[in-house]
Amino acid sequence: MNWEMVCERLNATDRWCASVDVAGVEYDSRRVGRGDVFVAMRGEATDGNRYIDAAVAQGAAAVVTDSREAYESLRRTHGGVGAALVERGRRALAEVSSAVMDHPERGLALSAVTGTNGKTTTAFLLETMLRSVGRTCVLIGTIETHVGNEVRVSQHTTPESRDILSLFADGVKAGATEAVMEMSSHALEQERVWGIPVDVAMFTNLTQDHLDYHGTMERYFAAKARLFEGVGAPPPRVAVVNLDDEYGGAIERAAAGCGEVWTYGLGNHFGWVPQFRAEDVVLGAGETSFDWKTPRGTVEMRSSLTGRVNVYNLLAASCAALARGLSLEQIAMAAEELVPVPGRFETVSNGLGITVVVDYAHTDDALRNLIALARELVGSGKVITLFGCGGDRDRTKRPRMGRAAGEGSDLVILTSDNPRSEEPMVIIEEALAGVRETGTTCIVEEDRAGAIEIAIRAARVGDIVLLAGKGHEKVQILKDGTVPFDDVAVAARVLKEIA
Repeated sequence: MNWEMVCERLNATDRWCASVDVAGVEYDSRRVGRGDVFVAMRGEATDGNRYIDAAVAQGAAAVVTDSREAYESLRRTHGGVGAALVERGRRALAEVSSAVMDHPERGLALSAVTGTNGKTTTAFLLETMLRSVGRTCVLIGTIETHVGNEVRVSQHTTPESRDILSLFADGVKAGATEAVMEMSSHALEQERVWGIPVDVAMFTNLTQDHLDYHGTMERYFAAKARLFEGVGAPPPRVAVVNLDDEYGGAIERAAAGCGEVWTYGLGNHFGWVPQFRAEDVVLGAGETSFDWKTPRGTVEMRSSLTGRVNVYNLLAASCAALARGLSLEQIAMAAEELVPVPGRFETVSNGLGITVVVDYAHTDDALRNLIALARELVGSGKVITLFGCGGDRDRTKRPRMGRAAGEGSDLVILTSDNPRSEEPMVIIEEALAGVRETGTTCIVEEDRAGAIEIAIRAARVGDIVLLAGKGHEKVQILKDGTVPFDDVAVAARVLKEIA
Protein backbone atom coordinates (compact mmCIF):
# COMPACT_ATOMS: atom_id res chain seq x y z
CA MET A 1 0.00 0.00 0.00
CA ASN A 2 1.24 3.49 -0.84
CA TRP A 3 2.00 5.75 2.12
CA GLU A 4 -0.16 8.52 0.67
CA MET A 5 -3.18 6.20 0.77
CA VAL A 6 -2.43 5.43 4.41
CA CYS A 7 -2.24 9.15 5.20
CA GLU A 8 -5.76 9.60 3.89
CA ARG A 9 -6.98 7.49 6.84
CA LEU A 10 -5.24 9.70 9.39
CA ASN A 11 -6.52 12.91 10.84
CA ALA A 12 -2.95 14.19 10.75
CA THR A 13 -2.01 17.64 12.07
CA ASP A 14 0.82 17.64 9.55
CA ARG A 15 2.25 15.07 7.17
CA TRP A 16 4.97 14.40 4.62
CA CYS A 17 3.83 12.01 1.92
CA ALA A 18 7.09 10.62 0.64
CA SER A 19 6.57 8.33 -2.33
CA VAL A 20 7.06 5.05 -0.50
CA ASP A 21 5.16 1.80 -0.20
CA VAL A 22 4.41 0.32 3.21
CA ALA A 23 4.20 -3.38 3.99
CA GLY A 24 3.28 -3.60 7.67
CA VAL A 25 2.73 -1.73 10.93
CA GLU A 26 4.70 -1.86 14.18
CA TYR A 27 4.73 0.12 17.44
CA ASP A 28 7.75 -1.72 18.88
CA SER A 29 10.94 -0.55 17.15
CA ARG A 30 12.57 -3.95 17.77
CA ARG A 31 10.01 -5.62 15.51
CA VAL A 32 10.23 -3.13 12.63
CA GLY A 33 11.11 -4.61 9.23
CA ARG A 34 11.89 -3.02 5.89
CA GLY A 35 8.90 -1.15 4.50
CA ASP A 36 6.96 -0.99 7.78
CA VAL A 37 5.16 2.00 9.26
CA PHE A 38 6.44 2.70 12.77
CA VAL A 39 3.83 4.28 15.06
CA ALA A 40 5.67 6.19 17.80
CA MET A 41 3.33 7.00 20.68
CA ARG A 42 3.52 8.04 24.29
CA GLY A 43 2.62 5.11 26.53
CA GLU A 44 2.17 4.56 30.25
CA ALA A 45 5.66 3.15 30.81
CA THR A 46 7.73 4.63 27.96
CA ASP A 47 7.65 7.01 25.00
CA GLY A 48 7.92 5.34 21.61
CA ASN A 49 9.21 8.59 20.11
CA ARG A 50 12.57 7.82 21.71
CA TYR A 51 12.98 4.93 19.28
CA ILE A 52 12.24 6.59 15.93
CA ASP A 53 15.89 6.58 14.83
CA ALA A 54 16.17 2.89 15.70
CA ALA A 55 13.03 2.11 13.68
CA VAL A 56 14.34 4.03 10.65
CA ALA A 57 17.68 2.23 10.94
CA GLN A 58 15.79 -1.08 10.77
CA GLY A 59 14.06 -0.09 7.54
CA ALA A 60 10.90 1.80 8.49
CA ALA A 61 9.45 3.43 5.36
CA ALA A 62 7.25 5.85 7.31
CA VAL A 63 6.69 7.07 10.86
CA VAL A 64 3.55 8.26 12.63
CA THR A 65 4.26 10.29 15.77
CA ASP A 66 2.27 12.10 18.44
CA SER A 67 5.19 14.45 19.19
CA ARG A 68 5.71 17.74 17.29
CA GLU A 69 9.37 17.78 18.31
CA ALA A 70 9.89 14.22 17.03
CA TYR A 71 8.10 15.05 13.78
CA GLU A 72 10.27 18.09 13.05
CA SER A 73 13.43 16.14 13.87
CA LEU A 74 12.34 13.30 11.58
CA ARG A 75 11.73 15.70 8.71
CA ARG A 76 15.18 17.27 9.13
CA THR A 77 17.17 14.05 9.45
CA HIS A 78 15.21 11.48 7.39
CA GLY A 79 13.63 13.33 4.46
CA GLY A 80 13.08 10.19 2.45
CA VAL A 81 10.89 8.65 5.14
CA GLY A 82 7.14 9.31 5.16
CA ALA A 83 5.97 11.18 8.24
CA ALA A 84 2.68 12.09 9.92
CA LEU A 85 1.98 14.07 13.08
CA VAL A 86 -1.16 13.07 15.02
CA GLU A 87 -2.73 14.10 18.31
CA ARG A 88 -3.54 10.58 19.53
CA GLY A 89 -1.00 7.86 18.84
CA ARG A 90 -3.19 4.90 19.78
CA ARG A 91 -6.00 5.99 17.51
CA ALA A 92 -3.50 6.38 14.68
CA LEU A 93 -2.11 2.90 15.38
CA ALA A 94 -5.58 1.41 14.97
CA GLU A 95 -6.38 3.38 11.83
CA VAL A 96 -3.07 2.65 10.10
CA SER A 97 -3.18 -1.04 11.07
CA SER A 98 -6.70 -1.44 9.74
CA ALA A 99 -5.77 0.21 6.42
CA VAL A 100 -2.53 -1.70 5.87
CA MET A 101 -4.12 -5.06 6.85
CA ASP A 102 -7.14 -4.43 4.59
CA HIS A 103 -9.73 -4.05 7.35
CA PRO A 104 -9.90 -7.57 8.83
CA GLU A 105 -12.31 -6.35 11.52
CA ARG A 106 -14.98 -6.08 8.80
CA GLY A 107 -14.81 -9.83 8.14
CA LEU A 108 -15.72 -10.92 11.69
CA ALA A 109 -18.72 -10.48 13.97
CA LEU A 110 -17.18 -9.49 17.33
CA SER A 111 -18.65 -10.33 20.72
CA ALA A 112 -16.84 -8.53 23.56
CA VAL A 113 -17.15 -9.00 27.32
CA THR A 114 -16.14 -6.61 30.08
CA GLY A 115 -16.48 -6.67 33.88
CA THR A 116 -14.36 -7.20 36.98
CA ASN A 117 -14.94 -10.94 37.26
CA GLY A 118 -16.12 -13.63 34.85
CA LYS A 119 -14.72 -12.24 31.59
CA THR A 120 -12.46 -15.19 30.83
CA THR A 121 -15.01 -17.89 31.63
CA THR A 122 -17.78 -16.10 29.73
CA ALA A 123 -15.56 -15.66 26.66
CA PHE A 124 -14.53 -19.34 26.70
CA LEU A 125 -18.15 -20.47 27.10
CA LEU A 126 -19.37 -18.30 24.22
CA GLU A 127 -16.59 -19.49 21.91
CA THR A 128 -17.48 -23.11 22.74
CA MET A 129 -21.15 -22.49 21.96
CA LEU A 130 -20.32 -20.85 18.62
CA ARG A 131 -17.95 -23.69 17.71
CA SER A 132 -20.61 -26.26 18.62
CA VAL A 133 -22.64 -25.19 15.56
CA GLY A 134 -19.65 -25.29 13.25
CA ARG A 135 -18.50 -21.68 13.33
CA THR A 136 -14.78 -20.89 13.18
CA CYS A 137 -13.71 -18.34 15.79
CA VAL A 138 -10.95 -16.07 16.99
CA LEU A 139 -10.71 -15.88 20.81
CA ILE A 140 -8.60 -13.21 22.52
CA GLY A 141 -8.34 -13.32 26.30
CA THR A 142 -6.34 -13.65 29.50
CA ILE A 143 -5.42 -17.33 29.41
CA GLU A 144 -4.79 -17.98 25.73
CA THR A 145 -5.64 -16.90 22.20
CA HIS A 146 -7.36 -19.08 19.59
CA VAL A 147 -7.20 -18.58 15.84
CA GLY A 148 -9.47 -21.27 14.49
CA ASN A 149 -8.02 -24.50 15.90
CA GLU A 150 -4.63 -22.95 16.66
CA VAL A 151 -3.84 -22.06 20.28
CA ARG A 152 -1.42 -19.20 20.95
CA VAL A 153 -0.01 -17.67 24.13
CA SER A 154 -1.74 -14.51 25.38
CA GLN A 155 0.53 -11.66 26.46
CA HIS A 156 -2.26 -9.34 27.62
CA THR A 157 -5.96 -9.65 28.36
CA THR A 158 -6.57 -7.10 25.58
CA PRO A 159 -3.58 -6.44 23.26
CA GLU A 160 -2.81 -3.26 21.31
CA SER A 161 -5.02 -2.63 18.26
CA ARG A 162 -2.27 -3.62 15.81
CA ASP A 163 -1.99 -7.06 17.43
CA ILE A 164 -5.77 -7.51 17.64
CA LEU A 165 -6.15 -6.71 13.97
CA SER A 166 -3.27 -9.03 13.06
CA LEU A 167 -5.05 -11.87 14.88
CA PHE A 168 -8.27 -10.97 13.11
CA ALA A 169 -6.46 -11.06 9.76
CA ASP A 170 -5.07 -14.53 10.57
CA GLY A 171 -8.55 -15.61 11.59
CA VAL A 172 -10.14 -14.42 8.38
CA LYS A 173 -7.50 -16.38 6.43
CA ALA A 174 -8.39 -19.46 8.50
CA GLY A 175 -12.07 -19.08 7.63
CA ALA A 176 -13.25 -17.47 10.87
CA THR A 177 -16.51 -15.55 10.88
CA GLU A 178 -16.74 -14.89 14.63
CA ALA A 179 -14.48 -13.25 17.21
CA VAL A 180 -14.81 -13.27 21.00
CA MET A 181 -12.76 -10.90 23.15
CA GLU A 182 -12.25 -9.89 26.73
CA MET A 183 -12.07 -6.10 26.88
CA SER A 184 -10.34 -4.80 30.00
CA SER A 185 -11.01 -1.39 31.49
CA HIS A 186 -7.39 -0.42 30.76
CA ALA A 187 -7.81 -1.25 27.07
CA LEU A 188 -11.09 0.64 26.81
CA GLU A 189 -9.73 3.76 28.51
CA GLN A 190 -6.45 3.65 26.58
CA GLU A 191 -8.35 3.10 23.32
CA ARG A 192 -6.46 -0.05 22.37
CA VAL A 193 -9.70 -1.14 20.69
CA TRP A 194 -10.24 2.10 18.76
CA GLY A 195 -12.39 1.72 15.66
CA ILE A 196 -13.08 -1.99 16.16
CA PRO A 197 -16.84 -2.58 15.72
CA VAL A 198 -18.57 -4.72 18.37
CA ASP A 199 -21.71 -6.63 17.44
CA VAL A 200 -22.57 -8.02 20.91
CA ALA A 201 -21.26 -6.46 24.14
CA MET A 202 -21.54 -8.19 27.55
CA PHE A 203 -21.26 -6.76 31.07
CA THR A 204 -20.67 -9.28 33.89
CA ASN A 205 -20.24 -7.16 37.06
CA LEU A 206 -18.25 -4.36 38.64
CA THR A 207 -16.47 -4.57 42.00
CA GLN A 208 -13.44 -2.74 43.37
CA ASP A 209 -10.27 -3.44 41.41
CA HIS A 210 -7.61 -1.54 39.45
CA LEU A 211 -8.03 1.64 41.48
CA ASP A 212 -4.24 1.97 41.33
CA TYR A 213 -4.84 2.90 37.68
CA HIS A 214 -8.34 4.37 37.53
CA GLY A 215 -8.25 6.17 40.89
CA THR A 216 -11.97 5.99 41.66
CA MET A 217 -14.86 3.61 41.09
CA GLU A 218 -16.54 6.31 39.01
CA ARG A 219 -13.64 6.37 36.55
CA TYR A 220 -13.43 2.57 36.60
CA PHE A 221 -17.12 2.39 35.72
CA ALA A 222 -16.76 5.01 32.99
CA ALA A 223 -14.01 2.93 31.35
CA LYS A 224 -16.22 -0.18 31.33
CA ALA A 225 -19.17 1.79 30.00
CA ARG A 226 -17.20 2.84 26.91
CA LEU A 227 -17.71 -0.64 25.45
CA PHE A 228 -21.45 0.09 25.22
CA GLU A 229 -21.02 3.59 23.87
CA GLY A 230 -18.59 2.56 21.12
CA VAL A 231 -14.85 3.31 21.05
CA GLY A 232 -14.29 5.00 17.71
CA ALA A 233 -17.04 2.81 16.25
CA PRO A 234 -20.86 2.77 16.47
CA PRO A 235 -22.43 1.34 19.66
CA PRO A 236 -22.95 -2.45 19.65
CA ARG A 237 -26.00 -3.96 17.99
CA VAL A 238 -26.90 -5.88 21.19
CA ALA A 239 -25.88 -5.13 24.79
CA VAL A 240 -26.11 -8.01 27.30
CA VAL A 241 -26.21 -6.66 30.86
CA ASN A 242 -26.18 -8.35 34.28
CA LEU A 243 -29.09 -6.62 36.00
CA ASP A 244 -28.37 -8.34 39.33
CA ASP A 245 -25.18 -6.30 39.68
CA GLU A 246 -25.47 -2.94 41.42
CA TYR A 247 -23.94 -1.24 38.37
CA GLY A 248 -26.22 -3.08 35.95
CA GLY A 249 -28.82 -0.32 35.79
CA ALA A 250 -26.16 2.30 35.06
CA ILE A 251 -24.68 0.14 32.28
CA GLU A 252 -28.17 -0.36 30.87
CA ARG A 253 -28.53 3.42 30.64
CA ALA A 254 -25.05 3.77 29.11
CA ALA A 255 -26.14 1.26 26.47
CA ALA A 256 -29.10 3.38 25.37
CA GLY A 257 -27.47 3.93 21.98
CA CYS A 258 -27.24 0.19 21.26
CA GLY A 259 -29.72 -1.41 18.91
CA GLU A 260 -31.09 -3.65 21.69
CA VAL A 261 -30.40 -4.08 25.41
CA TRP A 262 -30.89 -7.56 26.86
CA THR A 263 -30.77 -7.94 30.65
CA TYR A 264 -30.04 -11.18 32.50
CA GLY A 265 -29.87 -12.41 36.09
CA LEU A 266 -31.54 -14.57 38.71
CA GLY A 267 -34.25 -12.00 39.21
CA ASN A 268 -35.50 -8.90 41.00
CA HIS A 269 -32.26 -7.63 42.53
CA PHE A 270 -32.22 -3.88 43.23
CA GLY A 271 -35.89 -3.77 42.17
CA TRP A 272 -35.17 -4.72 38.53
CA VAL A 273 -36.47 -7.81 36.75
CA PRO A 274 -34.18 -9.11 33.98
CA GLN A 275 -35.60 -10.30 30.65
CA PHE A 276 -33.43 -13.44 30.56
CA ARG A 277 -33.68 -15.23 33.92
CA ALA A 278 -32.41 -18.39 35.58
CA GLU A 279 -35.14 -19.98 37.69
CA ASP A 280 -35.30 -23.17 39.78
CA VAL A 281 -31.52 -23.19 40.10
CA VAL A 282 -29.99 -26.43 41.44
CA LEU A 283 -26.30 -26.35 42.41
CA GLY A 284 -23.98 -29.24 43.19
CA ALA A 285 -20.34 -30.24 42.89
CA GLY A 286 -19.71 -30.50 39.15
CA GLU A 287 -23.39 -30.06 38.40
CA THR A 288 -25.60 -27.04 37.75
CA SER A 289 -29.10 -26.87 36.32
CA PHE A 290 -31.76 -24.20 35.89
CA ASP A 291 -34.68 -23.18 33.73
CA TRP A 292 -33.67 -20.39 31.38
CA LYS A 293 -36.68 -18.10 30.96
CA THR A 294 -36.40 -15.90 27.87
CA PRO A 295 -38.73 -13.75 25.75
CA ARG A 296 -38.36 -16.50 23.12
CA GLY A 297 -39.34 -19.38 25.38
CA THR A 298 -37.95 -21.52 28.20
CA VAL A 299 -35.31 -24.23 28.03
CA GLU A 300 -33.68 -26.41 30.69
CA MET A 301 -29.95 -25.77 31.07
CA ARG A 302 -27.57 -28.39 32.49
CA SER A 303 -23.83 -27.99 32.92
CA SER A 304 -20.88 -29.58 34.69
CA LEU A 305 -19.73 -26.11 35.79
CA THR A 306 -19.97 -25.50 39.52
CA GLY A 307 -21.51 -22.69 41.53
CA ARG A 308 -23.81 -19.69 41.35
CA VAL A 309 -21.12 -17.53 39.75
CA ASN A 310 -21.13 -19.90 36.77
CA VAL A 311 -24.89 -19.53 36.45
CA TYR A 312 -24.21 -15.86 35.70
CA ASN A 313 -21.39 -16.74 33.30
CA LEU A 314 -23.67 -19.22 31.52
CA LEU A 315 -26.43 -16.62 31.27
CA ALA A 316 -24.10 -14.00 29.75
CA ALA A 317 -22.64 -16.43 27.21
CA SER A 318 -26.04 -17.90 26.36
CA CYS A 319 -27.58 -14.48 25.74
CA ALA A 320 -24.67 -13.57 23.47
CA ALA A 321 -24.98 -16.88 21.60
CA LEU A 322 -28.69 -16.24 21.12
CA ALA A 323 -27.88 -12.75 19.80
CA ARG A 324 -25.43 -14.36 17.37
CA GLY A 325 -28.16 -16.55 15.94
CA LEU A 326 -28.06 -19.83 17.89
CA SER A 327 -31.37 -21.34 18.95
CA LEU A 328 -32.34 -22.04 22.56
CA GLU A 329 -32.01 -25.77 21.89
CA GLN A 330 -28.53 -25.41 20.36
CA ILE A 331 -27.39 -23.36 23.36
CA ALA A 332 -28.77 -25.90 25.85
CA MET A 333 -27.03 -28.76 24.02
CA ALA A 334 -23.73 -26.86 24.01
CA ALA A 335 -24.04 -26.08 27.73
CA GLU A 336 -24.05 -29.79 28.55
CA GLU A 337 -20.68 -30.21 26.83
CA LEU A 338 -18.92 -27.25 28.48
CA VAL A 339 -15.78 -27.95 30.51
CA PRO A 340 -14.22 -25.79 33.26
CA VAL A 341 -11.80 -23.09 32.15
CA PRO A 342 -8.16 -23.58 33.29
CA GLY A 343 -7.51 -21.88 36.61
CA ARG A 344 -11.20 -21.21 37.27
CA PHE A 345 -12.32 -23.55 40.09
CA GLU A 346 -9.86 -26.10 38.77
CA THR A 347 -9.63 -29.15 41.04
CA VAL A 348 -6.37 -31.00 41.65
CA SER A 349 -7.14 -34.72 41.73
CA ASN A 350 -6.01 -36.83 44.68
CA GLY A 351 -7.01 -39.91 46.62
CA LEU A 352 -6.81 -38.35 50.08
CA GLY A 353 -10.47 -37.42 50.45
CA ILE A 354 -9.82 -33.67 50.39
CA THR A 355 -10.77 -31.19 47.68
CA VAL A 356 -8.03 -28.89 46.40
CA VAL A 357 -9.13 -26.04 44.12
CA VAL A 358 -7.02 -23.54 42.17
CA ASP A 359 -8.86 -20.34 41.24
CA TYR A 360 -7.97 -16.93 39.81
CA ALA A 361 -9.99 -15.02 42.44
CA HIS A 362 -7.93 -11.89 43.11
CA THR A 363 -10.49 -9.34 44.32
CA ASP A 364 -12.45 -9.34 47.58
CA ASP A 365 -15.72 -9.95 45.71
CA ALA A 366 -14.29 -12.88 43.72
CA LEU A 367 -12.73 -14.32 46.89
CA ARG A 368 -16.02 -14.01 48.77
CA ASN A 369 -17.89 -15.79 45.95
CA LEU A 370 -15.27 -18.53 45.80
CA ILE A 371 -15.44 -19.17 49.54
CA ALA A 372 -19.26 -19.13 49.51
CA LEU A 373 -19.23 -21.77 46.77
CA ALA A 374 -16.75 -23.88 48.75
CA ARG A 375 -18.96 -23.59 51.85
CA GLU A 376 -21.97 -24.84 49.85
CA LEU A 377 -20.02 -27.88 48.66
CA VAL A 378 -18.11 -28.87 51.77
CA GLY A 379 -20.99 -29.50 54.16
CA SER A 380 -19.56 -30.10 57.64
CA GLY A 381 -15.96 -29.96 56.41
CA LYS A 382 -13.62 -27.03 56.83
CA VAL A 383 -12.76 -24.33 54.29
CA ILE A 384 -9.04 -23.54 54.20
CA THR A 385 -8.23 -20.48 52.08
CA LEU A 386 -4.79 -19.51 50.80
CA PHE A 387 -4.42 -16.11 49.16
CA GLY A 388 -2.08 -13.17 48.60
CA CYS A 389 -2.32 -9.70 47.07
CA GLY A 390 -0.47 -8.44 44.01
CA GLY A 391 2.28 -5.86 44.34
CA ASP A 392 2.19 -2.49 42.55
CA ARG A 393 -1.59 -2.71 42.45
CA ASP A 394 -4.53 -1.20 44.34
CA ARG A 395 -3.47 -1.23 48.01
CA THR A 396 -6.93 -0.38 49.33
CA LYS A 397 -8.29 -3.80 48.37
CA ARG A 398 -5.73 -5.70 50.48
CA PRO A 399 -7.52 -5.43 53.86
CA ARG A 400 -10.83 -6.01 52.03
CA MET A 401 -9.47 -9.28 50.66
CA GLY A 402 -8.27 -10.18 54.14
CA ARG A 403 -11.73 -9.61 55.57
CA ALA A 404 -13.36 -11.63 52.79
CA ALA A 405 -11.01 -14.55 53.43
CA GLY A 406 -11.44 -14.44 57.19
CA GLU A 407 -15.21 -14.07 57.20
CA GLY A 408 -15.87 -17.26 55.25
CA SER A 409 -12.96 -19.56 56.09
CA ASP A 410 -12.07 -21.81 59.00
CA LEU A 411 -8.35 -21.25 58.41
CA VAL A 412 -6.52 -18.65 56.32
CA ILE A 413 -3.03 -19.03 54.90
CA LEU A 414 -1.65 -15.64 53.87
CA THR A 415 1.19 -15.68 51.37
CA SER A 416 2.81 -13.95 48.40
CA ASP A 417 1.17 -13.37 45.00
CA ASN A 418 3.24 -11.54 42.35
CA PRO A 419 4.77 -8.95 44.72
CA ARG A 420 6.56 -7.25 41.80
CA SER A 421 8.66 -4.32 43.09
CA GLU A 422 7.18 -4.35 46.61
CA GLU A 423 8.41 -6.23 49.66
CA PRO A 424 6.17 -9.30 50.13
CA MET A 425 5.86 -8.89 53.89
CA VAL A 426 4.67 -5.29 53.53
CA ILE A 427 1.84 -6.50 51.29
CA ILE A 428 1.06 -9.38 53.63
CA GLU A 429 0.83 -7.07 56.67
CA GLU A 430 -1.71 -4.85 54.89
CA ALA A 431 -3.90 -7.88 54.04
CA LEU A 432 -3.41 -9.36 57.50
CA ALA A 433 -5.10 -6.33 59.06
CA GLY A 434 -8.34 -7.38 57.39
CA VAL A 435 -8.05 -11.02 58.47
CA ARG A 436 -7.44 -9.98 62.08
CA GLU A 437 -10.75 -8.07 62.14
CA THR A 438 -12.57 -11.41 61.67
CA GLY A 439 -10.76 -13.33 64.42
CA THR A 440 -10.13 -16.29 62.09
CA THR A 441 -6.90 -18.21 62.61
CA CYS A 442 -4.32 -17.09 60.07
CA ILE A 443 -0.92 -18.57 59.25
CA VAL A 444 1.57 -16.33 57.42
CA GLU A 445 4.09 -17.94 55.08
CA GLU A 446 5.81 -15.66 52.57
CA ASP A 447 7.02 -18.51 50.34
CA ARG A 448 4.03 -19.52 48.24
CA ALA A 449 5.17 -23.11 47.68
CA GLY A 450 5.64 -23.54 51.41
CA ALA A 451 2.25 -21.94 52.06
CA ILE A 452 0.53 -24.35 49.67
CA GLU A 453 2.09 -27.26 51.54
CA ILE A 454 0.93 -25.87 54.89
CA ALA A 455 -2.64 -25.42 53.57
CA ILE A 456 -2.89 -28.93 52.14
CA ARG A 457 -1.29 -30.63 55.15
CA ALA A 458 -3.78 -28.82 57.41
CA ALA A 459 -6.72 -30.44 55.60
CA ARG A 460 -8.50 -33.57 56.68
CA VAL A 461 -10.97 -35.86 54.88
CA GLY A 462 -13.99 -33.83 53.79
CA ASP A 463 -12.20 -30.45 53.86
CA ILE A 464 -11.68 -28.11 50.92
CA VAL A 465 -8.49 -26.15 50.23
CA LEU A 466 -8.74 -23.02 48.09
CA LEU A 467 -5.55 -21.80 46.41
CA ALA A 468 -6.68 -18.36 45.26
CA GLY A 469 -5.20 -15.56 43.19
CA LYS A 470 -3.03 -17.03 40.46
CA GLY A 471 -5.30 -19.48 38.67
CA HIS A 472 -3.89 -20.25 35.22
CA GLU A 473 -0.67 -18.25 35.75
CA LYS A 474 2.61 -20.14 35.38
CA VAL A 475 4.99 -17.57 36.89
CA GLN A 476 5.62 -15.60 40.06
CA ILE A 477 6.63 -11.97 39.44
CA LEU A 478 9.27 -10.82 41.95
CA LYS A 479 11.38 -7.71 42.40
CA ASP A 480 14.39 -9.44 40.85
CA GLY A 481 12.52 -10.94 37.90
CA THR A 482 10.01 -13.59 36.90
CA VAL A 483 10.33 -17.21 38.00
CA PRO A 484 8.30 -20.28 36.94
CA PHE A 485 5.49 -21.07 39.35
CA ASP A 486 2.31 -23.12 38.96
CA ASP A 487 -0.18 -23.55 41.82
CA VAL A 488 -1.57 -26.72 40.23
CA ALA A 489 1.87 -28.31 39.84
CA VAL A 490 2.95 -27.42 43.39
CA ALA A 491 -0.31 -28.74 44.86
CA ALA A 492 -0.03 -31.98 42.86
CA ARG A 493 3.54 -32.50 44.13
CA VAL A 494 2.50 -31.97 47.76
CA LEU A 495 -0.49 -34.29 47.40
CA LYS A 496 1.75 -36.98 45.88
CA GLU A 497 4.25 -36.65 48.74
CA ILE A 498 1.49 -37.01 51.33
CA ALA A 499 0.02 -40.04 49.54
